[in-house]
Amino acid sequence: MARPKLHDEALRVRLLDTAAALLTSEGPDALSLRRLAAAAGTSTSAVYALFGGKPGILRALFIEAFSRFRAHLDKVKPSGDPLADLLALGHAYRASARADPHLYAVMFGSPVPGFEPAPQDYAHAEATFIPLLDTVRRAIAAGLLHDADPGVIATALWANVHGLVSLELRGALPAGAVSPSELFETAIAANLAGWQVRS
Repeated sequence: MARPKLHDEALRVRLLDTAAALLTSEGPDALSLRRLAAAAGTSTSAVYALFGGKPGILRALFIEAFSRFRAHLDKVKPSGDPLADLLALGHAYRASARADPHLYAVMFGSPVPGFEPAPQDYAHAEATFIPLLDTVRRAIAAGLLHDADPGVIATALWANVHGLVSLELRGALPAGAVSPSELFETAIAANLAGWQVRS
């Protein structure tokens, strides 16, 4: 009979989620291996076995954050309506950030001074922009968006979504008559409309 794995995928994910929460709530000094192990209910030997130490944890956090983000984006399957797909990608972005707010902070912040992802990790992160860029290109080809640089349009759409989500997660949206969800829906639709071709 095979021996059960002591350090399985569930423990790896729990350690990464715990590490991200420690980083974003208490700062980089909180991320000692002993503190991480205790907070995750395991041993330092398990942390070493899974990640090889703190640099390995930081790299795994970066990769995990963008992997989960891409999984949300991949739920948006290309349809015959690229404008609807663009709005759906915006909603997928927000859903990802709300599902993993600590990992969102890892993706777009500098939680540990001196940490520098490897070139292949940057490539992994940059690949998450491709679904948006490809959808913008489809919308331009269909004559639905202005025939402008698709990278500019995609970046403008991303910046709008990113700003709204970041403010929402920080609780920094101004108090208003509408909910964050309603504001998000209105704002991303208006931004997209500004790029649309008028008949």
